[in-house]
Amino acid sequence: MGSLVQSVDWLAIAPPTVTAVVALVILVADLFLPESRKPVLGWIAMAGLVLAGLSLLPLLDGDRSTFCLTGTDAGHACSYTADHFTLVIQFLVLGGALLTALLSVSAIADLKLPAGEFWFLLLSSAAGAALLPASRDLATLVVALEVASLPAFALVGIRRGDRRSSEAALKFFLSSVTATAVTLLGVSFVYATTGTLHLTQVADGLTHVDPRLAVLAKAGVALTLVGFAFKTAAAPFHFWVPDTYVGAPLPIAAYLSVIGKAVGFTGLILVAVVAFPSYSAVWAPALAVLAALTMTAGNVAALRQRPDRRHSAVRLLAWSSVGQAGYLLVPIAAAGYADDPARAIGSTVAYALMYAAVNLGAFAVAALVARTSPDNRIADYHGLYARNPLAALALGFFLLCLAGLPPGIIGLFAKVTVFSAAVDAGLGWLAVVMAVNVVIALYYYLQWTAVLFRRGEEETRPARLPVPAPLTAAIALASVLGVALSGAPQLVLRFASQALL
Repeated sequence: MGSLVQSVDWLAIAPPTVTAVVALVILVADLFLPESRKPVLGWIAMAGLVLAGLSLLPLLDGDRSTFCLTGTDAGHACSYTADHFTLVIQFLVLGGALLTALLSVSAIADLKLPAGEFWFLLLSSAAGAALLPASRDLATLVVALEVASLPAFALVGIRRGDRRSSEAALKFFLSSVTATAVTLLGVSFVYATTGTLHLTQVADGLTHVDPRLAVLAKAGVALTLVGFAFKTAAAPFHFWVPDTYVGAPLPIAAYLSVIGKAVGFTGLILVAVVAFPSYSAVWAPALAVLAALTMTAGNVAALRQRPDRRHSAVRLLAWSSVGQAGYLLVPIAAAGYADDPARAIGSTVAYALMYAAVNLGAFAVAALVARTSPDNRIADYHGLYARNPLAALALGFFLLCLAGLPPGIIGLFAKVTVFSAAVDAGLGWLAVVMAVNVVIALYYYLQWTAVLFRRGEEETRPARLPVPAPLTAAIALASVLGVALSGAPQLVLRFASQALL
């Protein structure tokens, strides 16, 4: 039995720790600041996220682990590991949270949201999301997942007195709590069969399970994966997505679409590829079917959105994010069949980075349009180019990236890497399903893009939209990131491919 004495590497745990400490600073400062000075809290939150992001730089040189078991039979079992995989996901989480913060500054003022609570909850959720990729035992993984999720429920329902917001928060909460309960049941089964929670030791333990406990082990693996599948919004666990996105403030919908997904996919990768590789015959086919169902459900529902329906733009982005979740699942399923799982996982990480940048950008432009058209219908985007050429060009670029068309080279490159991961793993049928879905998605992305450059019939002299500086910065930052990634997409894949294992 290993000793319980553990080492602490403070530099390794800096990114989530800095984020959590700044969240506490905001909570205390909120008590003492007068109402007129509350906007300062937003800038403190952004400074904290930048600081947490900078704390990743000293970790780039190699793997660092902490909270490790000591003793001859403990092996290399650590609860926290800062490897390349961890750093890429932490960069995605902190960068996504920073873009969300920029979107939120004007939303807090417009919707009269409680600033102190909002920033505290956002940073608390980001701290949990930053902890999750470094978690290397099932207990830490579940705790990180809940720390990322619980503040998100409150953020979705933060518009007090708004019926739609409260309903969205309740749906999100109930379905998420159910998924967590299922995950915990699965984790307890895995612990019962292996006697350990550390992922590497679980992987060893599952290779020689007592035959009498074989069914329990398989049930534990399946139930654990179901919980994470919910977090990724994979079908049939995706029904909460459109109502939650519409009911939440727009910056929070953007946050859930990117950071919420990153959390789910990271957890899924860690439990499937690191802890359960010996059960790939169980989870790989299941994830492949899940991927096909998810991308089809998301894209078909997005195709059915009517341009004149209230909130149709946000609903389309919500269903599109379900479809994108299906693409992200493909390489994880392929990892179960591949000789080199790290390369397949690299495809998911590269795709997630692309998706994060352009989807947050699309939500930023949606937030801009919502300032003058609160219903946020696709029809409200008619002639956006005439009113605000830069916003229209940015949204057009983001939509083309999501569709995988030039000039959005990074979107095309990401789809090709995911497609090749499926083909290399021998999942030809899944590659065909993905190709059909990409064609379906082209239709609704191009349809929305065309609307931007079409002059509205009733318009004679288009009014310019007022653009707050933080919102401009968010759109500009997402655009620059999208263009930079389109310029050197292979660098993302190369770094992502050496991220795990």
